[in-house]
Amino acid sequence: MNPIHITQLDHIVMRVTNIEKSIRFYRDILGCPEKRISNGLYQYQAGASMIDLVPITEDLKRNPNYRPTEKCRNVDHFALTLAEFDEEAIVAYLELNNIKIERSGRRFGAQGYGPSVYFKDLDGNFIELKGPADETSEGDNRKIKE
Repeated sequence: MNPIHITQLDHIVMRVTNIEKSIRFYRDILGCPEKRISNGLYQYQAGASMIDLVPITEDLKRNPNYRPTEKCRNVDHFALTLAEFDEEAIVAYLELNNIKIERSGRRFGAQGYGPSVYFKDLDGNFIELKGPADETSEGDNRKIKE
């Protein structure tokens, strides 16, 4: 029996090239309040989860084998669930902040199918803003053939 029972995304650690601009992006544009700053780690609350920012030049003593580079990526994308999803308002707000929507549509996530938009942060990492699941997809746990 597996003792691991995941209930939600706890946090994600992002290696960033410009900590000041990244703080502005996550704190001011996306509205993630600052939780704490400790030893080169900047932590921002994203609902029930956390986004941690670490300058790419920071020496991570926790992982001595990690050799950060400007071209290094350690994340494909992460999704943030929104309580409400008004795509027109979201797109207008992001465009006002010079953020281009890369793609949008109905996507599957932890709660089922629902609307989403994708865009990139300052380091080229994709972020997905995910709306509430459609009522018709709630609890849909069918496997998709690869």
